[in-house]
Amino acid sequence: MVKSRTGTGTAEVPFAFEILMAALQIPCGSPGLSAHLSFDERLGTGSGGFAGVSRPRVRKRWLNPGQSESDGRARGESEAFADEGAIMTEPPVRHVPVLGGEAVAMLALRAGGVYVDATFGAGGYSRAILATADTRVIGIDRDPAAIAGGSALVEESGGRLTLVEDRFSNLASVCAAQDVAVVDGVVMDVGVSSMQLDEADRGFSFRLDGPLDMRMSGHGPTAADVVAHASETDLADIIYIFGEERRSRAVARAIVAARRHGPIATTRALADVVSKVVRAKPHEIHPATRTFQALRIFVNEELDELVAALAAAERVLKPGGRLAVVSFHSLEDRIVKNFLARRGKRGGGSRHRPEIEQGSPSFAILTKRPLTPGEEEMHANPRARSARLRAAERIDAAAIDDGAERPTWPSLANVMRGG
Repeated sequence: MVKSRTGTGTAEVPFAFEILMAALQIPCGSPGLSAHLSFDERLGTGSGGFAGVSRPRVRKRWLNPGQSESDGRARGESEAFADEGAIMTEPPVRHVPVLGGEAVAMLALRAGGVYVDATFGAGGYSRAILATADTRVIGIDRDPAAIAGGSALVEESGGRLTLVEDRFSNLASVCAAQDVAVVDGVVMDVGVSSMQLDEADRGFSFRLDGPLDMRMSGHGPTAADVVAHASETDLADIIYIFGEERRSRAVARAIVAARRHGPIATTRALADVVSKVVRAKPHEIHPATRTFQALRIFVNEELDELVAALAAAERVLKPGGRLAVVSFHSLEDRIVKNFLARRGKRGGGSRHRPEIEQGSPSFAILTKRPLTPGEEEMHANPRARSARLRAAERIDAAAIDDGAERPTWPSLANVMRGG
């Protein structure tokens, strides 16, 4: 049986922004999930298992959004994560979550626990969680194709998997709608999926020519709309902040000049425009990689979503509950790192923020340094190279509201209004 519901709502986040959404709930009710493999077998060994973990690579410090060119547009972080752009040009590897075994292990699964797979995708995390007896999973994804693709797993789960089409920033309200007040774990795999990259009509990748869309949900302005209507200044800011493109101003000028002669409506057309002003040396990422990354992040408000989702996870996790987040570029990883750092070390105070105002820690950090994929996993899936996993355990303390510390970056609504 399939039920649907639609509506609008404002996310319960530390900063205010309105979200327009459509939610599809697929209840479960069919025979149970086959569990021929043990949990260890599913996660560890054999051809179906997840690969191991290696020591993290050293990363250079990156500058905060909003710093001027004189502060250093050529951020060291871009070099440390230079291979992340290559994810758009590698052969597709589908259905295997990067660092999947490590992320699920960090949840410390227990029989009868309730878990949120905040970025359902192809269902890899959910399937691994359901391999533990009597667990229940609430899977969330804003992509209707992902929800539809999960219907078979819903049928197999015997009532233990519920899928909801929504933004993961709304995970607290999604749980409440399922009569779930607190959960034992939340796992997130942030960013675009291989399946989205590999479908030309989604417009995420210049590797396959298609409409310049890039929307994960199919709602709201497309990348082509942003390219057509954003001012040169806004385009430069978007491409610099979200793509860390050193030549963002030159790219913005080239886009504005090109659109005077006609719409930039396809991925190949945009890639051609960018390639004229950004030169790449042999064996480097494609010149348009950072511009495409920037537009995708901006169109989907990915960083706003991540900030809100982390805060929502803090509110719904019970004491002892685990949070595991896999990110794929340094902008995301920096947000996760700072979120956990602010909540893992409290007290001390200062003359600006006295100790009494800072409260108790709300998380115990489990990953002093981010975990990274092992050589075997990177060989099997080149798109895994830039992945970072951070995890923490919820402590019995009040959630911390630090919404005022949200970085300042361009707003999709303001840019499309011309403001």
